Amino acid sequence: MGAAHEIALPSVAARYFPPASGKYEVKPNLMPLGTDFGNGPADKLTFQFDASFAEYRKVKQAARAERLSKYYQTRDFAPEVAGTVCRFIARRLAAEHPNLFVLDERGAEVTLRCALTGETLRFGPDMRRVAGAPGDPPYADPFDALAAQVQEDLAVVRRVDGKDWAAAIHLCFPYRWTAEEKIGMDFVTMHLPVPGMETFRKPGMVTNMIKFGPFTRVVWELSADDRLNHHREPPPGIDPEAWRERPFDPQHPRLFLRVEREVLHGFPEQEAGLLAVRVSFRSGEEIRQDAALREPLCKTIESMSPEALRYKGLAESRDAILDWLRSGAELVVLVFDARPR
Repeated sequence: MGAAHEIALPSVAARYFPPASGKYEVKPNLMPLGTDFGNGPADKLTFQFDASFAEYRKVKQAARAERLSKYYQTRDFAPEVAGTVCRFIARRLAAEHPNLFVLDERGAEVTLRCALTGETLRFGPDMRRVAGAPGDPPYADPFDALAAQVQEDLAVVRRVDGKDWAAAIHLCFPYRWTAEEKIGMDFVTMHLPVPGMETFRKPGMVTNMIKFGPFTRVVWELSADDRLNHHREPPPGIDPEAWRERPFDPQHPRLFLRVEREVLHGFPEQEAGLLAVRVSFRSGEEIRQDAALREPLCKTIESMSPEALRYKGLAESRDAILDWLRSGAELVVLVFDARPR
């Protein structure tokens, strides 16, 4: 498999702060793609790249080598739909990042040269097969091959005769759910465990994804580490106790805001929608020392119902997290008072 090449990329990932309102709400919050979140041109992109690409690529390589079916599943992913979605991804990459991707659709094969990975992907003219299948293990299909070139996880939802289901899930950075457990589920069933989703746990959400857009939305979690892959099943040879997520420890505090930026594109003719999910992190230490971040996050946590706290794994650590975050205000005052006068 080609190694990631040294190419100039933005040094810092686009930054998002979903708890900015200071109130915990579960709602679609679909915004038009390109809405200004303070990241300039990056907010208009479906696929974002930065200097951490090699790290994301390494995690994807390790996941695929471990057991591809653990991270990539399909269910009734019709070839014509897969071809349409994959052609869109390839064209979008070449249009958004012409310095990183070169697409050639003129010959008997479609080729996509990927500068960051050093790979040249060769597809059939209908984008339903990947020729030569580079990769380690070899790519299963074009969707798998394209997912390995980006920093986002990818999923496709389909709808036929009013019934929707997850047709493809390429999820190398799982947190609360996995590809194997969600593949084939309809939107409502998939989100049953999420407290507060009753108001938009409706088929209309899938209609919006397919027929309108493109959209973007941003969601968040609090985590005690910044590991990308939080699959509940550890890789072979890794102690389950060492792999599992640790609760927040006030004696040795580590806290991260895990942000998922979701971009949704619809394909009305195929009754399908593509979801691209980019995971990034904001340091809890940064947040606790910045009142503009700290106070909205604290207020958001305080506004959460007991059910929401349990779902997000914060029920036991809520008060300790709030105390630690608000101690940042005291730290800032102490530093300020210690300055020479």
